[in-house]
Amino acid sequence: MMQRTAIALAAMLLAHGAGMAASPMASVEIVGIAPLPGLGVERKTLPYAVQTASDAALSRAGGDNLSEFLARSFAGVNLNDISGSPFQNDLTYRGFRASPVLGTGQGISVYLDGVRVNEPFGDVVNWDMLPEAAIGSVLLAPGSNPLYGLNTLGGALALNTRSGASDPGLQASVSSASHQRRRADLAYGAAQNGWHIFTAGTLFDDGGWRAHSDGWLGNLFLKLGRTQTDSEWQLTLLGGASRLVGNGLLPDAMYEEDRRAVYTWPDETRNRLRQAQWSYTRRLAADAQLTAAAYVRNSRRDTVNGDVSDGFEDADQHAASLNTTSTRQRSRGFSAQWSGHSAGANLMAGLSYDSSTVGFAQYEQAAGFDTARGVVADSGEERELDASVDGRARGGSVYFTGTWTVAPATWLTASVRYASARVANTISNEGVPQPREAFSYRKLNPALGLSHEAAPGWTVFANAAQSNRVPTVIELGCADPEQPCRLPVGLQSDPYLKQVVSRTVEAGTRWQSGRDTVTATMYRTVNRDDIVFRSAGLSQHGYFSNFSRTRHQGLDLSAGFERGPYAVRLSYSWLDAVYDADGTLFTGTRKVLVTPGTRIAGLPRNTLKLALDWRAAAALTLGAELRAVSSQGTQGNEDGLSADPQDGEAPQRADLRTRGYALLGLSLSYKPQPGWELFVRVNNAANRRYETFGSVGMDIFPGGQLASPRGAGGEASLARFVAPGAPRSVSAGVRYRF
Repeated sequence: MMQRTAIALAAMLLAHGAGMAASPMASVEIVGIAPLPGLGVERKTLPYAVQTASDAALSRAGGDNLSEFLARSFAGVNLNDISGSPFQNDLTYRGFRASPVLGTGQGISVYLDGVRVNEPFGDVVNWDMLPEAAIGSVLLAPGSNPLYGLNTLGGALALNTRSGASDPGLQASVSSASHQRRRADLAYGAAQNGWHIFTAGTLFDDGGWRAHSDGWLGNLFLKLGRTQTDSEWQLTLLGGASRLVGNGLLPDAMYEEDRRAVYTWPDETRNRLRQAQWSYTRRLAADAQLTAAAYVRNSRRDTVNGDVSDGFEDADQHAASLNTTSTRQRSRGFSAQWSGHSAGANLMAGLSYDSSTVGFAQYEQAAGFDTARGVVADSGEERELDASVDGRARGGSVYFTGTWTVAPATWLTASVRYASARVANTISNEGVPQPREAFSYRKLNPALGLSHEAAPGWTVFANAAQSNRVPTVIELGCADPEQPCRLPVGLQSDPYLKQVVSRTVEAGTRWQSGRDTVTATMYRTVNRDDIVFRSAGLSQHGYFSNFSRTRHQGLDLSAGFERGPYAVRLSYSWLDAVYDADGTLFTGTRKVLVTPGTRIAGLPRNTLKLALDWRAAAALTLGAELRAVSSQGTQGNEDGLSADPQDGEAPQRADLRTRGYALLGLSLSYKPQPGWELFVRVNNAANRRYETFGSVGMDIFPGGQLASPRGAGGEASLARFVAPGAPRSVSAGVRYRF
């Protein structure tokens, strides 16, 4: 029923756009189509719908971070607040993830000025290491676009930073919010005699709305460059550090009693980043240019996690363990790209090469729980090395794309990318190294699309594309059912895993007249040889394996209109993300049998976003936002069962979905004089109680007491754990631009 309603709504918007298409106010907008900056193409010629935002739109977010801005503003984007930290969000787009959680199947590539920031070990994205104060534009490209390289299964996020030439002057923003949250952003740019400089920094401190969840981060960005008659070079430096706390999920009983509680702690992540990039652009002619770039990137991550011990049920074992990890990553690479325009054609060709080294180690120390469920290491037990890996990865690719005018107001776009990658590592378990292993992957990925301007400002389009993802070290290191590991970081020397191949077909329409826009897109993405975690028949142990087929299909609608002092933005997304074959999953506590059509957990089927801005006076703007999300499947309950059936017993059926919710946000912007702005934002204004993710797990603290055999509590049992949504918060600040 909901699908038919969504299709009908798409048809209405299409007809609405067709009815207004004769407007003479259609504008020309140039957008980029690859990670490395080039000449760009007109948006109307693209056979797919990109979503963009400027630094001005990011500033109007009123103190929220980039991932939260995307979830509020972009169609098809949602957040699973699994960790509980605002800079450790699990972002999804069309059901594909960009997450900081190691072991999560990543499906979105993320670039900063053409440098891929998905980390080599696990393809994770550290949102806290992005220089948000320096970002000048955001572009979200949909589908399996081969131009964005590896890991572009569901989409690509391209971020470009500002420069002293594009943004001279001073900009500063300071804000304070509920739960002792404070943030300061500072940016300054200058240009003279062809030289330009830009620097930006962010400081963030958070007391945390949940217990034991304070954190902080800081980063500094510097760009120096020079522009001459026919060339330009730029040197950028980025450094960042953070200490973030993500206290994870709560069992239902504990959540109902106090949503601010934490289950076990500590759960701390410390990130460090140093990155340098040099780029050079040469204008070969008025309609052709060559761009080259090289970078080095070093990052480190250290984590401390208090967890339940594997031997908890044994009275002779410690109930808890203090697990620590250390990850060191060094990346380097270069890319070059030529782009040119000629009569009836826009062409682009390029190449890239990336190389990385990874050092990872996990340690375990026997521990116990204190009265607040904190994990305290046993002073009589030494920290022991559990697993480690030293790995190397390298990959190169060449690509080409062209857009040709094949008829008046009709454009054909064809793209192709050939990529080769090799991953090699030496894995050790309990200090014993295993034989070195190496795997190679190659793939030719094409794309073909058509766009037609049916009337001024109104375009219809269709596109088919393919991309791929190669297995990460964490997946290759845990792929043997005979040597299972504990999710997510036990490592073994393991069998070969196939690369994931993703194919997307999409079609839609867009209409634009001045600032009024309507976009409707229907899509279908099929992943072959997707990588999932399967049960090995042991408690909390399993292995990564290829899953033959998963499917993501849906509809994205968005519209924006301005009438006098009012501006309205609307988006609706319908998503059907399912397993498309028979198989068995493992989620940490039980096996789940899935069949074609079984929904993937943690993804809402329906999402509605509505925003209204009212310019009440020349200096005063009031705003309201509504974001409504439908129910989501719970991990471990995909089959509708609450526990594995026992011999001779009927399955225990239970609907453990997390309920849908609607959140209201309010905002105020007051500009008393040019350059100054006072802003206030209220998140979750109705103080709605909601959950963003659910998972079935073993609750060893029934009634708040440690379960037998080591405590006076009852028996441990399976329960639904949820990610609590943040309560109402108020932030206020001042922004200055000169």
